Amino acid sequence: MTLTSTATLRARIAVIDVLRGLVMLIMLFDHVRETVFLHHQVSDPMDAASVDPALFFTRLAAHVCAPMFVFLTGLSAWLYAHPAAGPRSASGFLFKRGLLLVLLELVFVNFAWSGAFPPAVLYLQVIWVIGLAMMALAVLHRLPLKVLALLGVAIIAGQHLLTGLRAEEGSFAYYALTVLLQRGYLVADGAMKIKVSYPLLPWIGVIVLGYAAGPLYARGRSVEGRRRLLLALGGGSLLLLAVLRGLNMYGETLPWVAGDTALRTVMSVLNFTKYPPSLDFLLFTLGLGLLGLAWLESVDNWFTRACATFGGAPMFYYLLHLYLLLAIGLALTVVLGANHGARYGVEHVWQVWLIALALMPVLYFPCRAFANYKRTSQRAWVRYF
Repeated sequence: MTLTSTATLRARIAVIDVLRGLVMLIMLFDHVRETVFLHHQVSDPMDAASVDPALFFTRLAAHVCAPMFVFLTGLSAWLYAHPAAGPRSASGFLFKRGLLLVLLELVFVNFAWSGAFPPAVLYLQVIWVIGLAMMALAVLHRLPLKVLALLGVAIIAGQHLLTGLRAEEGSFAYYALTVLLQRGYLVADGAMKIKVSYPLLPWIGVIVLGYAAGPLYARGRSVEGRRRLLLALGGGSLLLLAVLRGLNMYGETLPWVAGDTALRTVMSVLNFTKYPPSLDFLLFTLGLGLLGLAWLESVDNWFTRACATFGGAPMFYYLLHLYLLLAIGLALTVVLGANHGARYGVEHVWQVWLIALALMPVLYFPCRAFANYKRTSQRAWVRYF
């Protein structure tokens, strides 16, 4: 392999870490919001007619994070299954890593959010759903890629045909619907309630689409050809969204309405359902993400390299930033006092942005150290973080 082809190979893989790191930094703004701005909690979907536009667009930006993280998880799984030495089964790795993520959600992530163990409510959120989606992909990735692509599209586009399904509470069908499609409580009473915040089925669609997109990053693939296809797929997703959403057609349960101002109207149009992610939500977020992948092919600067560092240690970053925010929330309450219920909160959205920006360099250095350790370590457990 020549020096030029080595550099191309590194750039091909690095762009995935860059985008993953970028969405993780965007996620930081939303999680800071949930730490110090929770007294201005937003619903899902958000009330576009009344919510502060700065808060609305802060939350909207964070919408891109989970879909692209799951999509890139699927794409990375394809790369794992197709190393330079030749194809290998990814079933064991995907299943074990998925199981680890579920356990991390149940124990460490829930504690980081609540500061209590056991928590009053055990929330099954994004790490849980990524874990289950990886376990599903451990089985599904053996299917032909064209079948996987069709399956992913069918799940994402066809989910709205199932929204009218109902089952008697306490029945097997009720629990299955709650886990797969309808956000709600698995256990609604008792000392510890259990709530599914991220229904699984649409995320299986996203992760299998990511896996099916893996050959875009195969060795020998033309960079320009990959960029053109990413631009076409991303642009096509947004164009389809414009048609479906513009006409209030299929793909979103909440129709947009004209607001008092043009800005309020735009906010209503962009007000998508995340739990579970609607077709329009995923066309918007994945469309932007695919355009981002195409754009990042030609960008290399200090910021993208920093993003790649974060993206190279995603689980380490996720746990580290949650526990850092837990410590910050507790410290602010102790030092400055509780001014919003039992916790301290800031008064303006710009303060949320400022805190998030200040935390980025704090998080960077431990993430860089772990990423370096991950690259050089021979320990098997390191791969899972």
